[in-house]
This record gives sequence, C-alpha cells and structure tokens, in this order.
Amino acid sequence: MTTEVAIVTDSTAYLPDQVVERHGIVVVPLKVVLRGRPLDDGTEATPAGLAEALRQKRVVTTSRPAPETFAETYRRIADEGAREIVSVHLSAELSGTYEAALLAARESPVPVRVVDSRTLAMAMGFPVLTAAEAVADGASAEEAAAAAEKRAAATHGFFYVDTLEYLRRGGRIGAAAALMGAALAVKPLLYVSDGRVAPLEKVRTAAKAISRLEEIAIEAAGDDPVDIAVHHLASPERAEALADRLKDRLPLLDQMYASEVGAVIGAHAGPGLLAVVVSPK
Repeated sequence: MTTEVAIVTDSTAYLPDQVVERHGIVVVPLKVVLRGRPLDDGTEATPAGLAEALRQKRVVTTSRPAPETFAETYRRIADEGAREIVSVHLSAELSGTYEAALLAARESPVPVRVVDSRTLAMAMGFPVLTAAEAVADGASAEEAAAAAEKRAAATHGFFYVDTLEYLRRGGRIGAAAALMGAALAVKPLLYVSDGRVAPLEKVRTAAKAISRLEEIAIEAAGDDPVDIAVHHLASPERAEALADRLKDRLPLLDQMYASEVGAVIGAHAGPGLLAVVVSPK
C-alpha cells in the first residue's frame, strides 16, 4: 500500500510485522556479517542464529544499508505513486544508516524528509508508527516528520545486559565505558541518552537489575497514558514476565508490544538483553 506520503524505516525499529503491513511501512534492512557473509537483518539473519553465534564466540559485525539501497527504495516508492517520503532511522550516533538515507535522498525523484530518531528499537518504532498514523489522518510529510521527532524526543529506552562485552566489541557503549572496570562485579542498567548508549545504574545481581528496570519503567511512565515495548534476546521467559507485571501496574497502558530484538541490535547487546521502551501517548 502506497499513499501520497510514504513512510520508510529500517529493520532496527522492530515493529511487529502486522503493524508494518497494516500501515504500509517500508522497512530497509541493515546487514549482519557472519563468517564473512552479509545477511539481511530480520530475514536472513535471525535472533536465534545470532545468539548461537555469539555463544560460540564467532565474530559478528554489522553494517548500514548502502546509500544505493535507499535510493532504489525511494525510486520504487515514487514509481508506485508516492509524492513525498518520510524516512525515520536509528540514531546517527550509533549507525551510518541515517547518513546513507540522507545521501540517497539527494537523488530521490520525490522529496524525502530523513529523520534521525536519536534512538533505536521500539523507541524508534513508536515514532515511526506515529508518522504513519499522522499520514493516514491526512498529515503532510512535514507534519508527519515533526510528529515522529516529537514522539521520539518524549520516548525513553532502558535496558539490562548480562555483560558489557558485546557493546565494547562493537564500539557502541560510549559513556558506558566507565562501567567496564566493574563489569564482572555488577549488572549494568543502561539507557539511550542524546542518541548514545549511556550508563544508568549499577546493580549487584541480575534479579535486582531486572526488578530495578521494572521500577524505572514505572517511574518513567508516571500518571500519563503510555505505550510500552519489552524487548529481549534469548530471554523470552524474563521478557514475558516483565511485560505481564507492567500490564498489571500501569492502569493507563495503551499498547504493549513484546518482541525479540533482531540480529543487528542483538549483536551489540548479547544474549540476556532485556529492555523496556516507555512512550507517552
């Protein structure tokens, strides 16, 4: 489905397939490189395969889509009838995806508004969904892009990892490097701040860290209507239990999404990742 204003994002939004299909959102995959072979995130590269590769200590790297991939996508969308495009992507501080989209936008046959969400996963997915809903209600590309930016700025992402090693390997921990000296003695809680991964708290055990993650999400939600996403990698039971507790404790909860992250984010977070996205309505 293509409207006069089309919405594009990348595979790290981790929007449910049915949501993508319902709103006609176009998803451009990032790449996961395993054993020298580049694989599309979300289709060729699966979370289960990624988790197993990491457990076996295989070298896993990731890469942005090529600018030409975006250019081909924009041309196809224009050929299908779109007059404008809103293209929303993960933080430029974490990936060159936004830059690749900007380069492609210069060659697009129709105007493209490229949005740096300054975040990732469903913290980006909710703004993408907001843009799609705005377009469905008759918004212009400019209005939809502004709506996505506004929601992204109000959305918070918090996460727990069993170890900082994978973030260190991928060069994605930024300020969280301050935690490395104590990594063996603590379980880190982190968040996305101004587009980067930053340390939030140090907790002594996994159980206490997950309990604290829940409390942080409740505090962030406050007394306002919110959408929530719970993400994990290779920890479905913990994610389901956390999602159930949040449902019970948030009377103004609107939408709840629980999903496993894809291989790109998983490669940098590692098995055991548990994350909560809090997005005010």
